[in-house]
Amino acid sequence: MAIYKYCDKSSSSFTINIPNHHPHYFTFSMASSRRFSIFVSFLLLSFLLDLTSAVPRKLFSLVQQQPLILKYHNGPLLKGNITLNLVWYGNFSPIQRSILVDFLQSLNSHTHMPHSVSSWWQTIQKYKGVSCTLAVGNQILDQDYSLGKLLKSSDIVSLASKSKHQRNEINVVFTATDVGVEGFCMSRCGTHGSTQSKWAYAWVGNSETQCPGQCAWPFHQPIYGPQTPPLVSPNGDVGIDGMVINLATVLAGTVTNPFDNGYFQGSANAPLEAVTACTGIFGSGAYAGYPGEVLVDGTTGASYNAVGVDGRKYLLPAMWDPQTSTCKTLV
Repeated sequence: MAIYKYCDKSSSSFTINIPNHHPHYFTFSMASSRRFSIFVSFLLLSFLLDLTSAVPRKLFSLVQQQPLILKYHNGPLLKGNITLNLVWYGNFSPIQRSILVDFLQSLNSHTHMPHSVSSWWQTIQKYKGVSCTLAVGNQILDQDYSLGKLLKSSDIVSLASKSKHQRNEINVVFTATDVGVEGFCMSRCGTHGSTQSKWAYAWVGNSETQCPGQCAWPFHQPIYGPQTPPLVSPNGDVGIDGMVINLATVLAGTVTNPFDNGYFQGSANAPLEAVTACTGIFGSGAYAGYPGEVLVDGTTGASYNAVGVDGRKYLLPAMWDPQTSTCKTLV
């Protein structure tokens, strides 16, 4: 039996007893049946390590970076036509839902525009055994908070189970700003995992009112580290644009390491995956607390590096490229 303590914003707490389903909390991971989390601690550590205050930045260019290797552990990967079934838990406006759905539809839009969302996703095709297209399937709205506003990890799996679940589907749960989730803002911004019956799920929360400095950076000043001005979010919604970053992260991890034996570095209980291995990098020249050089909209001043359907703009994280063994950015 695993015991977890949850603390809300008022500092009150409650203890949750959870049957031992081999929980793996790690840099971007947790598991009841092997679930993976976006590792907030790793991001915070990158902010804490403000090495630039002690060492001139020019010296960093003299240090030869070691290749970053994600080993393939010979397990099954997700491939073919993958359906994304969405569960919206809590209140999301139609505009907020459209931002996230447009991002998902942009992954396979095959546009020839420079810096397209689909070109970001094409890096996935370089992973051995991965060749997939994503399409949005069923959408379920749970605006009545059927499980309350404080969710355990097992509740996320229950919500994901509301939609049909098959091997070629990923059920994605989105939680609204007023929903607390076990570990949210303390160790993770989202998760991905699978059940014993081998169907995949993912979860991402809206951090705008709870921890935007952790889960919506660089659109909000970080809690720790260099307090540089935040970037302007491309869709005018800090929480939702932060969710896009975290959604991109968990989707890449789900496809390339769905069952704990795909592509990752380190321990299977605490793996670095396709995007979590490149945390905090959005453009060239990125370093601790600085996202890198990105594009700026001349009219709105918003920062972005990817363009999706109908010209919608997004900021997407770097992804590990298996051909070059480096973190690849769109700009």
